[in-house]
Amino acid sequence: MIEKQYIDIFHQYRDTIDSKSAAGMNSLRDKSFEAFQKQGFPTKRMEDYLYLDVAAEFLPDYALNIHRVPFKGNPYVAFRCEIPNLTTNLYFVLNDLFHKEHQPRVEYPKGVFVGGMKDFAEQNPEVFTKYYGHIADVNNNGIVAFNTMFAQDGFVIYVPKGVIVEKPIQLINILKSEFNYLVNRRVMIIAEDDAQVKLLICDHTVDESQFLATQVTEIFAGRNAVVDYYDLEENSDKVTRLTNTFVNQQESSNVLVNNMTFNTGVSRNNYVVKLNGEHAEAYVCGMVIADRHQYVDNFAFLDHLMPHCTSTQLFKYVLQDEATGSFCGRIRVEKDAQKTMAYQSNNNLCIAPTTHMYSKPQLEIYADDVKCSHGLTTGQLDEDALFYLRSRGIPKETARLMLMQAFAAGVLEHVRIDRLKDRLLDLVEKRFKGESARCGNCAVCK
Repeated sequence: MIEKQYIDIFHQYRDTIDSKSAAGMNSLRDKSFEAFQKQGFPTKRMEDYLYLDVAAEFLPDYALNIHRVPFKGNPYVAFRCEIPNLTTNLYFVLNDLFHKEHQPRVEYPKGVFVGGMKDFAEQNPEVFTKYYGHIADVNNNGIVAFNTMFAQDGFVIYVPKGVIVEKPIQLINILKSEFNYLVNRRVMIIAEDDAQVKLLICDHTVDESQFLATQVTEIFAGRNAVVDYYDLEENSDKVTRLTNTFVNQQESSNVLVNNMTFNTGVSRNNYVVKLNGEHAEAYVCGMVIADRHQYVDNFAFLDHLMPHCTSTQLFKYVLQDEATGSFCGRIRVEKDAQKTMAYQSNNNLCIAPTTHMYSKPQLEIYADDVKCSHGLTTGQLDEDALFYLRSRGIPKETARLMLMQAFAAGVLEHVRIDRLKDRLLDLVEKRFKGESARCGNCAVCK
């Protein structure tokens, strides 16, 4: 039983884990440990994990940086992940350690905090304990419980009432190690009433070691708040990434969550969004391009709790070679959530007959005055469209590329940063051409 190995590690190093973290994070470890002992990792016997053996991903002998050994060097020099013509405020998490030694000074509006979770928890203990772990429920997810047991640092954005952060914030996650490595990351975005902020996360892998990354993200959007959360996976095929993103929305808030998987080994992304205030709007989107033996699994659950809310789920997969994709989308409209508008769509393109795609769209509607729909399509390239393009003198490979790009465009249209959208279109084209999807002038990727 692989869980026992990590239970023993937790027992052995508990004092060290606490001493290298903050009191606010330590306060949830006992609860998380009890929950993990009861649940363990999710198994294929669970309906939502039919196609992924999570415990098997933890079987390799991974190292953990419990002693918080710092990264040597300056990532601001070594790692450049730039999007042309898009200026961002840039931060780094190296494995699961927030890097603040070479952090440039940024002038934010009064009250805004952007930086390490440990620092935020120590400087703002009351605010931190008010939010940390409140929507990331350890009792219903063994991976969340595991992450909460071991996470010692993370990344926090706090935007107080009425403040708008104009410039996008960019966080680069770097996986770097000479041996197999396990990292546990936390991200928390707190946008109070009438606040606005945009976060772009880019995942990169430097070394050829095997990595396992768990990540728990909590997004709190107050009344009239606007939050954009973009997540780009550009890892190696030796990476297993298990993420859980939780969103809590209040009245008239607007939240966009957009994931782009360009390269990975095994990826499981969970999204749980609760619309807790009237007129809240949520957009949860995903674009997957997978080949070789890659596996990408997305699970999205949008829960409408109040009237007059709107949600959109849109996930698209392009699978090649022997890649496998899985999507489970669930929309629940509670009894009191009248006048709900909720739309779900999953479209999948299987380029090769050796690919596998599993999809399960679901609607649970307990209100009687709603507009809800879900749609699912899985197939190969349209031969009639391909013939039409070729009949106009377009070479076969170019015609195929054009059709695949058109297929992907729907998800990219939900990107609300124009220069980021242009860059993503370029990365999609490179990926379809079989080139490495590299983000800007990354010194590591070159």
